Amino acid sequence: MIINNDRVLLPLTFNTEKLIQEAKKLCNENFVYYNVIQLRAPAHIVDSSIPFPTPAKDYADGSWTKWLNTDSLEKSPYLKSIIEKFQKNTTVTLVRLLRLAPYAEVKEHTDPTLGLTVEKSVIRITIPILNNDKMIFNLNKTPVKMKPGECWYLDLTKPHQITNNCNEERINLTIDMIPNDWLKKSNKKIPIISY
Repeated sequence: MIINNDRVLLPLTFNTEKLIQEAKKLCNENFVYYNVIQLRAPAHIVDSSIPFPTPAKDYADGSWTKWLNTDSLEKSPYLKSIIEKFQKNTTVTLVRLLRLAPYAEVKEHTDPTLGLTVEKSVIRITIPILNNDKMIFNLNKTPVKMKPGECWYLDLTKPHQITNNCNEERINLTIDMIPNDWLKKSNKKIPIISY
C-alpha cells in the first residue's frame, strides 16, 4: 500500500476487463480533448420532473441536492456494483467517467473542495480504467503511478496536472463521496479486496 501525505493507494482492486468492457460501451462517441460521462448526478438533472433545489449557502459537500443514478450507470451492472459497495459505507454524490483524448493535457490546477482535510467537502476516489506508463498524473509535481483497477484517494486540493502522451484515450472512474470515519480509517482497516 502506498501512503503519502497527498495520495493513498487504497486496499481495493477492481476487475479491469469488466471496467473496460462497460466503459467502452458508454464511450462510443468521438470527442475532442476531454469528455465526461455522468453516472450519478443531481436528481433534477437525471429526472427533469424533479424541481431544481433551493439555493444553498455552500455547495461543496453535495448536501444541497439529492443524487440519482443516470441511465448510463443503470445499464452498467459492474460499475453500479462498485458504486453500491461505497454507498454501503458513505454517501456517494457525483460519479463520472473522465476521458482524456490521445496526446491531450489537463493544465495544472487545484480543486479546493476535494480534500479529506477540508471541512464540509467531498473527496474523490479514482479508479483508473484505461491507463498506461505514457499517461502521467502529476500531484504536487510528482507522478502518481496509477494502474488500471487500482483504487486511489488523491488530495486534489494540491496542484495536479495530467498529460496523455500516447495514441489511446485515458479513462478514469471517479467517485465523489462525503468523508466519514470509514473513509478516514480505510487505509488501515479495510482488507485488500478484489471486486
